[in-house]
Amino acid sequence: MGKALDGVRILDMTHVQSGPSCTQILAWLGADVVKLEAPGGDITRRQLRDVPDADSLYFTMLNANKKSITLNLKNDRAKEIFVDLVKRSDVLVENFGPGTIERLGFGWETLHELNPKLIFASIKGFGEGPYTNFKAYEVVAQAMGGSMSTTGFEDGPPTATGAQIGDSGTGIHAVAAILAALYQRNATGRGQRVAVAMQHSVLNLCRVKLRDQQRLAAGPLTEYPNEDFGDEVPRSGNASGGGQPGWAVKCAPGGPNDYVYVIIQPQGWAPIARLMGRPELADDPEWSTPEARLNKLAKVFQIIEEWSSQHGKWEVLAKLNAENVPCGPILSTAELIEDESLVGNEMIVTVDHPVRGPFKTVGCPLKLSDSPVEVERSPLLGEHNDEIFGQVLGLPEDELVSLKANGVI
Repeated sequence: MGKALDGVRILDMTHVQSGPSCTQILAWLGADVVKLEAPGGDITRRQLRDVPDADSLYFTMLNANKKSITLNLKNDRAKEIFVDLVKRSDVLVENFGPGTIERLGFGWETLHELNPKLIFASIKGFGEGPYTNFKAYEVVAQAMGGSMSTTGFEDGPPTATGAQIGDSGTGIHAVAAILAALYQRNATGRGQRVAVAMQHSVLNLCRVKLRDQQRLAAGPLTEYPNEDFGDEVPRSGNASGGGQPGWAVKCAPGGPNDYVYVIIQPQGWAPIARLMGRPELADDPEWSTPEARLNKLAKVFQIIEEWSSQHGKWEVLAKLNAENVPCGPILSTAELIEDESLVGNEMIVTVDHPVRGPFKTVGCPLKLSDSPVEVERSPLLGEHNDEIFGQVLGLPEDELVSLKANGVI
């Protein structure tokens, strides 16, 4: 069976996480993704190594299903080869620091002239303006995109989320933009410039906080547990931040992840009251309606926790689900990597690597009935030099030997 992006060649000039997470999705969807690395390789091949002299999990879990070629773009012959690659590619993706690819002589205007059908996608930290030349990392994007100021507890410092919304979150935004550009090219025949910024992507994921920023003009945010409100959205702990109140309640035996997150819908209060052994609260006008409970949510969840702390989180989950109460256990990384459902849905998959051996990785979250994904291992450095330079570009074998000897590839 064919894949959704069969026939699409991606020239992948990305490194670390935001770019590779984007191109890995494109590879899973069937694109021929050729990862162009300097002869020394993507820095994450060596970062956070757990197996000596093997590519790190940092690299292998972000570069599945790709091909690897090496090219020293500071060399004139390498630039000629690069031009040939550009002419044969549909999409070029890069996440260099601001101005890097322009200094190599391959800005958008040059690339568009070389291949008018090329889609040139850039991932940067920031958009045009005063932040353009700032360096960006995951948590920098969280800090400047609205996530950190609204994450954590009211009496604590701004807090980063463990979800990589700045890097991988930007990567999936870039996937959407690239697919849209490919679709438009079907109608116009022209490539275009695609730009995605990490700060912008984080802000997009924090849009409900800007919703609440504007609601502050009308008074306190009643669904928040905070007592005091200033002129900005406060950190609100584990509050749901939505129309239905929610909180993480403790469970037995009281370990760091022995919690269940519980949402109280209007129709869910009566069954919750019964489970807690407090059925009278279902009819008590001081507790029975969402409006009555709104100004004492801390007490509401305290009562629930008095019950939940006597039971394990899986038992709490079963009892609440039996009453159709929205909830979910806090799953640790140790639980996630062994989770039967995630394994069954191929979201946790085992891949064999010729150097490091078998390891577990995250599978493709996009499920297409006519484009199933088979997660393949990441490439060794320069593993596909002969295939791409020799078979695709037609370089003779003796030149490949010379290019390698001279450090060009």
